[in-house]
Amino acid sequence: MVNESTAKSINERLHELVLNSADVEEFLGELARVSARSLSEPGDEILCGITLVRQRKAATVASSSATAQAMDEIQYGFSDGPCVAASREQVTVHIADLDTDGRWPQCAAIIREHGMRSILAVPFLLDGDTRAALNLYSHRPNRFDERARELASIFVSQTSMALRLAVQFAHFSETADHLKATLETRTSIDVAVGIIMAQNRCSQAEAFDLLRAASSTRNVKLHTVAVGIVDALGQGPMRTHFEG
Repeated sequence: MVNESTAKSINERLHELVLNSADVEEFLGELARVSARSLSEPGDEILCGITLVRQRKAATVASSSATAQAMDEIQYGFSDGPCVAASREQVTVHIADLDTDGRWPQCAAIIREHGMRSILAVPFLLDGDTRAALNLYSHRPNRFDERARELASIFVSQTSMALRLAVQFAHFSETADHLKATLETRTSIDVAVGIIMAQNRCSQAEAFDLLRAASSTRNVKLHTVAVGIVDALGQGPMRTHFEG
């Protein structure tokens, strides 16, 4: 069992980690390294990866080493395995010994070839459709005893809130970037349509048809043609009339 002072020390370290991280990537990377260091012993290194499943696609968003990431990615290749199951099904998966555990035999055999013998995957508590798990690997069988499993659970429970906020922030940032790109694309097209209307003395619908015809004839995106028209006008009066 993990005593109260150890749990408190871990909590303080994790809270400090959250506060001092400059961004989500740094936070997750340091979380993976801290998790691995806290459970490792001299001559007995624990590897750690963090799996994030969004829109049914799994990816390692942070790891304590390239080897840890490789162990995760072996499972993604099969679309199944301990870390994928822990993330997707929101259950803790513990493999005491890959030599005797019969689950996921194909990917387990490959992981075993890399010298791994035991795995522990603990799911984060997130909202919505996003799923995540902390994945731990050891070269020793039966490495993740009750104390190790409890420590891993503390890491996950104390950082789930921070990870939820990080995922929400990333989602809003992606949405904002997409909206900004959409607006910029729409603005370029609207300006180009206005230029064509002025130069050809036609209606808005006719100008848009000319723009679309130019896009089709040149086999380039509508937005690219529109940007070209706007840029050309900035270099001087544009006299080219589009042919339908």
